[in-house]
Amino acid sequence: MAKQKRTSRAAAKAAAQKKSPARKPVAKSTARKAIKAKRAQPAARRARPKQRIAISHYRDEDFKADGLRAYAQYRDLGIADATNGLARAHVIRLIGPCNPAEVSKLHFHDVDFQMVYVLKGWVKTYMEGQGETLMQQGSSWTQPPRMKHLIMDYSDDVELLEVILPADFKTVELAA
Repeated sequence: MAKQKRTSRAAAKAAAQKKSPARKPVAKSTARKAIKAKRAQPAARRARPKQRIAISHYRDEDFKADGLRAYAQYRDLGIADATNGLARAHVIRLIGPCNPAEVSKLHFHDVDFQMVYVLKGWVKTYMEGQGETLMQQGSSWTQPPRMKHLIMDYSDDVELLEVILPADFKTVELAA
């Protein structure tokens, strides 16, 4: 009896399939064809500016105040010129002793990428979503675009390597 039910079901299914009219493929619209063709093409590669070699040797006299921060001196490594503005790299020397009233200003940078590496000394930072962090010689961190942060304290001998994309960017100070 179980065998008879199985046979009946299979027969009913076959009969239902025979009764259904055959479906014709539907033509794709012109817009859908254009979208599919565009996806199939490799992404157009942006022309990058020609780059050249940048060599920078340590010289104490290359540290300059740039006007952005009175408590900092910057040694430009020539990367902005060599990359036609694609990136900037500099060594930052923070002048001690630290005055939190002057340095602890919440701000962000309008950048695509920012990375900092502690070459010498230490720096205590606050970063939105991370909190307070003590960075010592050999520590490094990235700061996502437009992330709010500030310097809380630093050693008298701190030097930082900072790499930023693009070379020219805005720093926005925020009200306390």
